[in-house]
Amino acid sequence: MALEVGIVGLPSSGKSMLFEALTGTRASGEVGMAAIPDLRLGQLAAVVQARKITPAAIRVSEVRGTGPELLGNLRQVDALLVVLDGFSGTRVPADDLETLKLELLVADRDHVERRLERVAKQAKSGDASLKKEALELERLLAHLDAGKTLTDWTDDVPAELEPLTTKPLIAIENGPDGIDLKLEAELEELSDEEAAEFRGSGESALGEIVRRLAETLDLITFFTAGEKETRAWTLRRGQTAIEAAATIHTDIARGFIRCEVIRWDDLVAAGSHAEASRAGKQRLEGKTYVVEDGDVLNVRFNV
Repeated sequence: MALEVGIVGLPSSGKSMLFEALTGTRASGEVGMAAIPDLRLGQLAAVVQARKITPAAIRVSEVRGTGPELLGNLRQVDALLVVLDGFSGTRVPADDLETLKLELLVADRDHVERRLERVAKQAKSGDASLKKEALELERLLAHLDAGKTLTDWTDDVPAELEPLTTKPLIAIENGPDGIDLKLEAELEELSDEEAAEFRGSGESALGEIVRRLAETLDLITFFTAGEKETRAWTLRRGQTAIEAAATIHTDIARGFIRCEVIRWDDLVAAGSHAEASRAGKQRLEGKTYVVEDGDVLNVRFNV
């Protein structure tokens, strides 16, 4: 499943505009997919004469709600895109960002306190594991009361806490000193050729945002290259061939036999899978192979 990024910000900061521009949909408040630009994908597709090209994508949602509801919804996402008002002249983006960070810190502190109350009550039963967790939560609460975040915490954080302050956060200033989201949304409605002509040699600001997200989440891209479809996929850095197979389809992972691997540039240089194989550029790997950015995979499987 694709990782999910939540868009947040103050009212009228441009959250809906960013969501619509990234996903190409006006269904604000829903979930959409933001394609990750990758020049390698087109080159691979040209080599194998693919009839369909599908870029890798990140799930994006405009997180709705206020107060506890908003903060509760944020616990479900993998990273935060914070939109800051840099165009109205009534806000100071840097101050708004610090206010949000403080709200996240307070929310984590209150979350830890509520869990400590529950666990401490249950620990009275004499359960050793609950007593141990209560002691850890007490230490954690003292850490947060000192104004520190969970990213500064050196020990393990209980997964049940779903902390907010450990989530990657990318700030997007909507305005002349950042990104003009209104302009980007309008350009997304043009054809690729028209938008490229308007930008000249410049890159889409939206493409830059998505790439920053991929880097922040420590994602790599691997490819499957066939005549029917050439496609890019994402994995967390350090994940293996069996996990890549599961990303493509659970049945492929279940019936995994071996994986044919070739570097994308070797395939482009060779001109075909067959020529790359004859040149000794293709190799066989097993389930535990750690996939690298730019690998082209052909998973052999039997279900």
